Amino acid sequence: MIDTTQTYRHILFEREGAIGYVTMNRPAKRNALSIEHMQELTECFRAIGSARELAVVILRGNGPVFSAGHDLAEMLGQPAEFYQHEFDVCTDLMETIVGMPQPVIAQVHGIATAAGCQLVATCDLVVAAEEARFATPGVKIGLFCSTPMVALSRAIGQKKAMEMLLTGDFVSAHEAREAGLVNRVVPADQLAAATRALAEQIAAASPLVVGIGKQAFYRQRDMPLHEAYRYASDVMASNAQLADAQEGMCAFLEKRKPQWRGQ
Repeated sequence: MIDTTQTYRHILFEREGAIGYVTMNRPAKRNALSIEHMQELTECFRAIGSARELAVVILRGNGPVFSAGHDLAEMLGQPAEFYQHEFDVCTDLMETIVGMPQPVIAQVHGIATAAGCQLVATCDLVVAAEEARFATPGVKIGLFCSTPMVALSRAIGQKKAMEMLLTGDFVSAHEAREAGLVNRVVPADQLAAATRALAEQIAAASPLVVGIGKQAFYRQRDMPLHEAYRYASDVMASNAQLADAQEGMCAFLEKRKPQWRGQ
């Protein structure tokens, strides 16, 4: 069971039923991703990943923006070892989000730029306020957004990704939805409720089965077609034997709500 009393310097964690909330809490720094901030996020997501009582996670930011990316003030005048460590920590965070069984929904307001945009692209689902904007502007300051590129190029098409990376220009929430970076765009005053509704919809399914499906999705994505089908067939055959799958099928046939056991 996850420890809800754990305190962090740069983030907040709350639990509401089967939904966990991770809130970036550096509003004065526009939720810039310092090394310590990213390490805290990784630690929290890892703890959530092992918590069977949580079915889905919402990632959000306090203050005027979601996240302005890496903390540039921390990066000035550092040795090579610092930069390698910085981007290794960032990679660890992104891989932790992808690898954890619970879907992570980004609740985005204001802007999400550079590594903040990378964080959005890494999350499994994204709900954005109408005024939200997204950019990978590193090219404008002499530091190409190479690590954000990894997540961005896997979330949207090649041409739009290259445009964002090469120009550094902002795209609107509606453009981001059209490109595949965002799932839903809602008025700002409906952002929290819309994100919560999506989380509750996911939480109604078997968390065990959702976790299996999330892992399978990312593993098969870059496989050749035949290999992907063989892998997915094995996963689905194993899934079908689970108690939750048997219960779900019985409940459907009996026209009743399933009772998940997590087995």
